[in-house]
Amino acid sequence: MEKTISTAIVKGFYEKLLNNLEIDTAIVGGGPSGLICAYYLAKAGLKVSVFESKLSFGGGIWGGAMMFNEVVIQKEAFHFLDEFKIRHRKYDDNFYQADSVELASSLVYHSVNAGATLFNNIYVEDVILKENRISGIVINWAPVMERKMHVDPLMITSKNIVDATGHPSFVSATALKKGGITLNTPSGGIEGEKPMWAELGEKLTVEHSKEIFPGLYVSGMAANGVSGSFRMGPIFGGMLLSGYKIANLIIDSIKQGKSDGA
Repeated sequence: MEKTISTAIVKGFYEKLLNNLEIDTAIVGGGPSGLICAYYLAKAGLKVSVFESKLSFGGGIWGGAMMFNEVVIQKEAFHFLDEFKIRHRKYDDNFYQADSVELASSLVYHSVNAGATLFNNIYVEDVILKENRISGIVINWAPVMERKMHVDPLMITSKNIVDATGHPSFVSATALKKGGITLNTPSGGIEGEKPMWAELGEKLTVEHSKEIFPGLYVSGMAANGVSGSFRMGPIFGGMLLSGYKIANLIIDSIKQGKSDGA
């Protein structure tokens, strides 16, 4: 039995990894914007994988606000609650409440069920830059990186990369630092996240979700960090709308033949 169990796991993971070495979109970060983006891309028939450095997906949703496991969704994003079959309560004319655990787990379930592949414990340590286009990511085990072990990585080639790494905007920062590239921002670099301003932060999260360099998109708090906008706390409508916007931008780009691959 022991050999059967181990063989099944090794074969299953090997097949999954081998099948995702070349994909349409690699999403780095399994928070709300990344999962929503993966769901809509997979629904459109694209080959999409999400790479998360932690054991669990869902980003900052799980903890709610200061470990009160409740979150708020504004009316502009209300339709996602119905589409993902998330129970909710109306708070007033503009806002709805939802259980943070149910929201996170539902986003995970529906993205996988739509056809996205999710990899946890994977750290994206670098990007592939070819002919002035980001065309892939460089991956390693998160525990290897945490212990600073000298272990060479593997590479994933992808037509598009989505930086959904949250506040650090890690993928964008790495591409900027190592590639010497110019981003689609006012300064050409990373503007940096501003303090709390929930209303404006929610609006600009969606506005700043865009392609910042050929093949590289930003969503969620990574979009705010790159373009210099405000944080907003435990309200998640902007995150969901951001991931949805990026999915549609990528779908349109592929249809128009602009995503020419690695």
